[in-house]
Amino acid sequence: MFLWFVATSVLAVRFVFRDPRFDYRLLIVGALLPDAVDVVFGGARVLHTLTASVTVMTLIMVVTRRGSALRRRLLPLAIGFFMHLIFDGAFANTDVFWWPFTGTSFGDARLPVAERGVLNVVLEVIGAVGIVWVVRRHGLRDRNARRRFFATGELVEVG
Repeated sequence: MFLWFVATSVLAVRFVFRDPRFDYRLLIVGALLPDAVDVVFGGARVLHTLTASVTVMTLIMVVTRRGSALRRRLLPLAIGFFMHLIFDGAFANTDVFWWPFTGTSFGDARLPVAERGVLNVVLEVIGAVGIVWVVRRHGLRDRNARRRFFATGELVEVG
């Protein structure tokens, strides 16, 4: 799944933060990374845990200076990790989500996306509709708006 995570993460953050300088590129990377990495390890593993998301956020907060451009640039990545957990339903697998507090074994935990089967098609269609809305709402059909998005990650509201 791809479109579902991109659309839901972008829309959720857009409606919650309403920050015109937010870097949605790193949000998208953070929202896609848990599946991209954990699939290599054969199922839901460390990046599908609350521990991983909290660790990424904590590292960013500890390593960067308050108000710095680097912190502002990296926070969307951590937020993307949290968005993935929410929109993947990762919390449904207690042993993985609460790892290592419920034990250190992931067992044969499959990726949530692999467990949903045909429902993924419906979610991808919903994601496609969400992306179309974002493209229209933020004028991304315009070449200059797309260039700005790819250069800065910012979504400018039009109309």
